[in-house]
Amino acid sequence: MEYHKVNDIDNDEYTISTKMFDKQLDYLSAHGYKTISLMDFVRAKKYGEKLPSKAVILTFDDGYEDNYTNVMPILKKHHMKETVFIIANYVGKKGYLTWNQLKEMQNTNFELGSHTANHIPLTTLSPSKINSEINLSKLLMEWRGLKTIYFFSYPNGAYNSTALKDLKKYGYLAAVTGNFGLNTFSTNPYLLQRTYIPRSRWGIFDFKLRILKSRLCSSFNINQHRQ
Repeated sequence: MEYHKVNDIDNDEYTISTKMFDKQLDYLSAHGYKTISLMDFVRAKKYGEKLPSKAVILTFDDGYEDNYTNVMPILKKHHMKETVFIIANYVGKKGYLTWNQLKEMQNTNFELGSHTANHIPLTTLSPSKINSEINLSKLLMEWRGLKTIYFFSYPNGAYNSTALKDLKKYGYLAAVTGNFGLNTFSTNPYLLQRTYIPRSRWGIFDFKLRILKSRLCSSFNINQHRQ
């Protein structure tokens, strides 16, 4: 699932209220979903490790500060995991996570990934700049003391063959898109599907519709990245 911000202040499309986020997690728990990390998925694919029958990965793009102040406590209450994709050059800016917060999140078993260095859609860049955005973000995060970064989220969901080649070159194990659908071990690990969760207009019903959309896209093979 693809989230961005969770707070009770902002009013934009990318912000979920804390109450609604809590309800969404209640819904997932009540319907048998279990959160896993991207590393759990990758290891299960490579080594045959067992995953929950209804596994779900909760991802958060951009690295907003409320991912630490609001999301982390709510997830801990529900005993759930998350993966946060960081824009490396935004760390420490107003409204974004700090390096110390990121280290604490990793140390409490929350997974971190890269969302490039500057959040520029990769398809608008030259091959050399794509290379730089992908490599530099990983280097910056690791140089600042974070554990090895293995996962990536494409800004605006935009990718091309150059980006996929560079991700493999620099040691990323998987990457997520913005395309609805469900992932299986036959999904290209560098083009994983996600269910985008924007600000709710119809309460939990809207959330259910988003999950249904991913199921339908998967069932009818609509923009699915199967190998």
